Amino acid sequence: MTHSSPHGPPHRPVAPARSGRSPRALLTALLGCVLPLVSALLLAVAPPVAAAPAAQLTEVTNFGDNPSNLRMHLYVPDNVPENPAVLVAVHYCTGTGPGFFSGTEFASLADRHGFIVVYPSATRSGQCFDVSSAQALERDGGSDPVGIRSMVRHVEQHHNADPDRIYATGASSGAMMTNVLLGNYPDVFQAGAAFAGVPHSCFANNDGSGWNSACAGGTVDRTPQQWGDLVRGAYPGYSGERPRMQIWHGTNDDTLRYPNFTEQIDQWTNVHGLSRTPDSTDTPQSGWTRTRYGGTGDQTPVEAISIQGAGHNLPQSGMAARAVTFFGLDSGAQPGPDPDPDPDPEPQPGACRVSWTTNSWNTGLTATITVTNTGTAPATDWSLAFTLPPGQTITSGWGAGYSPGSGAVTAKGLDYNSTIAPGASIRIGFQASHTGDTGKPAAFTLSGTTCSTA
Repeated sequence: MTHSSPHGPPHRPVAPARSGRSPRALLTALLGCVLPLVSALLLAVAPPVAAAPAAQLTEVTNFGDNPSNLRMHLYVPDNVPENPAVLVAVHYCTGTGPGFFSGTEFASLADRHGFIVVYPSATRSGQCFDVSSAQALERDGGSDPVGIRSMVRHVEQHHNADPDRIYATGASSGAMMTNVLLGNYPDVFQAGAAFAGVPHSCFANNDGSGWNSACAGGTVDRTPQQWGDLVRGAYPGYSGERPRMQIWHGTNDDTLRYPNFTEQIDQWTNVHGLSRTPDSTDTPQSGWTRTRYGGTGDQTPVEAISIQGAGHNLPQSGMAARAVTFFGLDSGAQPGPDPDPDPDPEPQPGACRVSWTTNSWNTGLTATITVTNTGTAPATDWSLAFTLPPGQTITSGWGAGYSPGSGAVTAKGLDYNSTIAPGASIRIGFQASHTGDTGKPAAFTLSGTTCSTA
């Protein structure tokens, strides 16, 4: 029977829908379909999280007064503290700041101890630093020392560097500049380490050549007082504390002759008002004779290390670490992980560790290799063997000689780094082409001994 309605067609009763699922079950099923779709969309549009960039050598321009057009490269480790120390590392003639970065151990020591390194580059012909002109040999007189002082000031201002912990080091021309910087700016630099250099003002000349044969030949012989007066004359009227000085020289140096070692000792002991008679003499390593003046500890006012039989190619392996100790920069690791930890507190002779970093692009790459002697004996005349991935071919290298350029490669140390002292590290590297595989070798052996990898 049906019923009529005055407002429209008749209504029939509607049976309720029948289903095997409850409303809650239906909602659960719906969410189970929708949520994976939403997640997929979010993953598709969310940007990838980039890894924290590793510390790199960078060039700094417009760093301040720079009368001789020096270039500045800067290395800031990832773990520098709030007020880091600064080391100015000055290259040899024909060198560059990036070359000194790659060919010495100061950057790896900066990684370990958390200090900043400034690498100046000379740009004149021959790429020697000016340590001979009248402008260079007095405070704020002009030329290269002024540009280097500007670099330090830039780091103080832009990296909150500690002005009471500024240091200088260098090799050959850079060692001569270290002597000049400490004489011209005794209120800026706390200490220096000169590897195969000459005293402040020894290279002085008026002919514009930048070279002084008498000084290089070791025939300039002055009294300690005369040498000291040359340093004092670079900043007349200064009466504050003088920087500490560490002096290194090989007995067979045929470029800047060995008598310059003694003349530097004469100069800096006089500057500090010290006797020329050492307070201590020892042999920290075979062939090394170390004398200390004004004290017997690691941070004495003057420390001198004579290397028996060594030529002009300093620093050799392990020497940079001694300089860092002299500066006091290794008195405690700075915040952050040790980038090159030694898991074995009592390494065996011959033990070694290798770390490998690759930067690649299109069809090229550079590899930086850090080799650490974790043994208890020096690794002398070392060679590092490894097999490159297929398609990689070495086109140029630094810190070692590489042969052949692909496949099973052997890297042999050069004269200046042919010995790796116990606990010391060296850094070498190369540039290579590749056909797609930019990986690193699976294994390394140092002079036949299998190395661990970091």
